[in-house]
Amino acid sequence: MEASTEDKKVFVNILEALLFSSDTPLSISRIREVIPLLTPKEITTAVQTLNENYRNTARTFEIREIAGGYQIFTLPEYADYVERLNQNRQKSRLSQKALETLAIIAYKQPITKHELEEIRGVNVDGVIRTLLSRNLITISGRAKAPGSPFLYITTKKFLEYFGLRSLEDLPKLKEIDELIDIEDERFPHHDTILKEIELDELGLQSEDKKPAGEEISDGKEPDPA
Repeated sequence: MEASTEDKKVFVNILEALLFSSDTPLSISRIREVIPLLTPKEITTAVQTLNENYRNTARTFEIREIAGGYQIFTLPEYADYVERLNQNRQKSRLSQKALETLAIIAYKQPITKHELEEIRGVNVDGVIRTLLSRNLITISGRAKAPGSPFLYITTKKFLEYFGLRSLEDLPKLKEIDELIDIEDERFPHHDTILKEIELDELGLQSEDKKPAGEEISDGKEPDPA
């Protein structure tokens, strides 16, 4: 059964209410569970309509596509005021060590703990436990290497935390030197994986991002014949 034009106008309002009520991105499939008469294309159009209305009426927020779904964000120019309001109840931020480790995983995933420690030069057991407990990384399998070590990758929660639509939104490594010193105006409420991190010290300066799913070793050289 196809929704009427009048129904679709009501559904746009319902969609807006859903977005305001959710503290996580809503995927199209999740939205259709609540509004089954709307097609994916109609949902996309509804989001565009809402954003156009917000711009035309000078609202202080917008809908952004993030981590495979839609979520409402305050516009960057109001970030300082919102942060003042929330300064006593902000979420706990990641430590410098955790951010550095997460940056390596993001760009070199899938990666083993041994490889992380080879790059960072320190034990990362505690950091990995923290990142796993916060659902920013997960175990994707085991590497084809002695001992079959776990492979770690980032999660959908990682995308949400840093305000990314997908891993393709991560800047290319050759652009990072320029971006580290630039204020990230897109998502001022989030930690940024670029700021406060000297990526050239993490073994990421001149290497290209490793494609997800590529088999990797544990970093040990084979025994001589």
